[in-house]
Amino acid sequence: MTHVVLSLGSNIDREKNTRFAIDQIRKKYGELDISPVYETSSVGFVGPAFFNLIVGIHTDEPLHEIITALKQIENLAGRTRGPKVFDSRVLDIDVVLYGSQNFRDQGINVPRDEIEKYAYVLKPLADIYPDLIHPVTNNTIGQMWENFEIKDQTLFIAEFPVEEEK
Repeated sequence: MTHVVLSLGSNIDREKNTRFAIDQIRKKYGELDISPVYETSSVGFVGPAFFNLIVGIHTDEPLHEIITALKQIENLAGRTRGPKVFDSRVLDIDVVLYGSQNFRDQGINVPRDEIEKYAYVLKPLADIYPDLIHPVTNNTIGQMWENFEIKDQTLFIAEFPVEEEK
């Protein structure tokens, strides 16, 4: 089984869509590791604040199958894809880590470079996996967070309890 780490974000009906994503991922992959949910300002555009979190799964699926499944979950939530890279999102789910593998030399952004750039990915990742080694930097996620310069990004714990499956 491969340990796969996902980044989730939503700034349109964010409570509903975040819960939907967690429920759908749990139905497909079973037990989840879930970080605290952070409220963050939009990055790269002016828009409503996001909910962002990290979810860890274990699966035997290859990377391309996971990416396809995540796109289906985004589509079920009502996501439409436009030409803008930075825009409001019903739901955005990305594979940020796939075990200790590096797919960047194959043109696939895994591990996602967002780990190194954005507090909304790195902080929740450090919350639940501080000792995980980043496959490119070879630093622990906790070390990366300790050395991270947050600059113009806002980030604080959201008042949004993630309910466990009953």
